[in-house]
Amino acid sequence: MLATRLLETGNIQTIEVPVPSPSDGEILVKVEASGICGTDRHLFKGEFPCSPNKTLGHEFSGIVVDSRDTRISKGTRVTCDPNNWCASCSHCLNGKVNLCENNIATGIHRDGGFAEFCAFPANKAVALSSDLNPLYGAFCEPLACTLHGTDMATIQPGEKVIVIGGGVIGLLAVQIARLAGGEVMIVTRSTKKQDLARKLGACEATESEVKARKIWAEGADVVIECAGVSETIAFAPRLARTGGRVVILGVLPSGETVPIEPFDLLFREIKMHFSFLNPFTHERAAGMIESGYINVAPLISRTMSISEAADAIANPPMPGEVRAIVVPG
Repeated sequence: MLATRLLETGNIQTIEVPVPSPSDGEILVKVEASGICGTDRHLFKGEFPCSPNKTLGHEFSGIVVDSRDTRISKGTRVTCDPNNWCASCSHCLNGKVNLCENNIATGIHRDGGFAEFCAFPANKAVALSSDLNPLYGAFCEPLACTLHGTDMATIQPGEKVIVIGGGVIGLLAVQIARLAGGEVMIVTRSTKKQDLARKLGACEATESEVKARKIWAEGADVVIECAGVSETIAFAPRLARTGGRVVILGVLPSGETVPIEPFDLLFREIKMHFSFLNPFTHERAAGMIESGYINVAPLISRTMSISEAADAIANPPMPGEVRAIVVPG
């Protein structure tokens, strides 16, 4: 079968590899759709830790073609929760499974979904309906991560929410904030993404910190940073009103630092949270996509074959792109 593998930092190729054989407790999935995440580009550049010589792809779904576990039968459409916690370290025992010291992530530490077939633990599979658009299952993982961050934000009806970044996480956060009853503004330089955010529920859209502050002079109750850029992480607290909350969902390269003014955060009592992975949110994400509460169709910018995946990961996304989906079949 074909698989897109990160052979080493800066070297990603689509090559022929054997079809994996599932072990006890695992399933084999024929991959239908796998999303290209910004983390995949960080992995390619060596900016995010991973195991060498692995097939990437941690946002995917497909059809079970072999099962070594009675909980999942052949023919079931599933989405993969990529994070496999150890359940025995101190973090897991305290319910902080996303901080697990021994997490083995599919598509990062073990072979993932940029392939025609993928084997992974059956207990990390979430069943999807057979009539769901196959491409939609690839959004369950990013939505699960976004839900963890918006859960931290504790958005209340009527609160003002600023979402920074018009990528897939930002546009999912816009929808979640609207479902929570928030009044939402998006900050992104892309006019195309501003227009899309308005269609998905944002009442305001602008391109910069300065213009956002002109629209909401007192700031927002909640600021959710989804761009993963040092500049936007630095100005996120400045867009929060006094007593407001800031949640950082965006991922910066390891080692990069951001200037923050502690006096300002102290004097205005700004609460800052950092959100990591998807603890206990993947099944909820799948349900929200299946029910249509979250609209993922407009977030699909393009689809591509597995042979095109390596080049797409090794290069920046196309202008205005939200999510590119690899369709291996």
